[in-house]
Amino acid sequence: MIRGHNYIGGRRSAKGTVIVKSVDASTGAELPFGFHQATETEVSAAATAAQAAYPLYRRVSSERRAQFLDAIADELDALGDDFVALVTQETALPAGRIQGERGRTSGQMRLFAKVLRRGDFYGARIDRALPDRTPLPRPDLRQYRIGVGPVAVFGASNFPLAFSTAGGDTAAALAAGCPVVFKAHSGHMATAERVADAIIRAAERTEMPAGVFNMIYGAGVGEALVKHPAIQAVGFTGSLKGGRALCDMAAARPQPIPVFAEMSSINPVIVLPQALELRGETIARELTASVVQGCGQFCTNPGLVIGLRSPGFSVFIQQLAAAMGAQPAQTMLNAGTLRSYAKGVETLHGHAGIRHLAGGTQQGAQAQPQLFQADVQLLLNGDEVLQEEVFGPTTIVVEVEDPYQLQAAIAALHGQLTATLIGEPADFRHHAELTALLEQKVGRILLNGYPTGVEVCEAMVHGGPYPATSDSRGTSVGTLAIDRFLRPVCFQNYPDELLPEPLRDANPLGITRLVDGQPSRAAL
Repeated sequence: MIRGHNYIGGRRSAKGTVIVKSVDASTGAELPFGFHQATETEVSAAATAAQAAYPLYRRVSSERRAQFLDAIADELDALGDDFVALVTQETALPAGRIQGERGRTSGQMRLFAKVLRRGDFYGARIDRALPDRTPLPRPDLRQYRIGVGPVAVFGASNFPLAFSTAGGDTAAALAAGCPVVFKAHSGHMATAERVADAIIRAAERTEMPAGVFNMIYGAGVGEALVKHPAIQAVGFTGSLKGGRALCDMAAARPQPIPVFAEMSSINPVIVLPQALELRGETIARELTASVVQGCGQFCTNPGLVIGLRSPGFSVFIQQLAAAMGAQPAQTMLNAGTLRSYAKGVETLHGHAGIRHLAGGTQQGAQAQPQLFQADVQLLLNGDEVLQEEVFGPTTIVVEVEDPYQLQAAIAALHGQLTATLIGEPADFRHHAELTALLEQKVGRILLNGYPTGVEVCEAMVHGGPYPATSDSRGTSVGTLAIDRFLRPVCFQNYPDELLPEPLRDANPLGITRLVDGQPSRAAL
């Protein structure tokens, strides 16, 4: 049963009188679910519950936290066909996509459980005392990392599971030892409730403290959550406007806190000459598939295609236009997303330096894929229209004169999540300088692939310089994501029995530590 209650300290709460409704994404009709918008008192109570849980939860051993994450994964996997049908109804995403995303969501929980059991997240470092060192003795110094405290997580619209209630930010925060207050996304509130129930069941089954996970509903409640003094960090996936607003709020607090926001990216694809000569038609077809995948509603959607002027590139543009023009309209996540997409397309249509190449007129409740071509001078002269993400199945082609103008175009780009090079070995040798340029602009560089699709693994980086993210030192996908919610603590001249387990002489956890500058798993 969907009750529409907030989750605070392990209990349901429905004090608010404002009721928000869930909507069928395909028809626009209201679903028979009402959700109580959290009051200011409830927002504060959720943050306070997380604060009360923090000292208890951070003392829970890494093995027990791993068991908690494994239990969440099991509960997610047990959500049946009725759950999948509910998610598809709220998002218009196909059942196969939801089933795959459910597996990804449970998989990343299990991956963080492995990180906890491995123990390297502690970052344990030990510099033993050197009493005879001259001119100054060195004290015994030992460092490890702890969770920063309660974390506010905002759900994303486009991934109702993997970047939402039990998504990557929640998994990383819980793994770090940080209780979570989750702000449910208005586009899939019933989905959020079912997943929250799964997390609460797992918390109860593994005897985690009440308040380890909390969830609130409603518009306008995010500001009160971010400004609450109990909250020590924020995870966000969404628009540049929304992410920047949260960053500004967090920075203006009496105690500023970090916001890890994944916001805006156009993910340039650079197509090189030899590749076009050998397989231009195939590239046009594959690139089109990436642009329209999931109705273009991926943060890694390729929104800019750059190529060197040549007869081959002119033919490629024609092939890409034909492929894009043949694509059918698709239903977007919700009416708000469709309105935003239509506005973005309208802006491109109305710009004097941009030419429309393919795509039907936007009509009805579905998004029409579109292809445009822009003058490279717009990019070189700092016109923001080419830097702004159009969230949906649209991309823009830019033609550059020569390799020098290609380098200038890359230098003019804002920060991105990804950049892609499509080429042959001769292309990569001839344009070897591109990698060094791109690694200053993006978090992930692909060769002969397409950016849609982000593997959840140890080495993945789903981040990048602003405005792709608010902090390019982190990632929201992969095990490095845990680093965002950890901080170092150093102990000087502590007796062994008072040290936390990761730093004791006997190394009871059996983890690899940096001891006097050398990696070691041995006892001291």
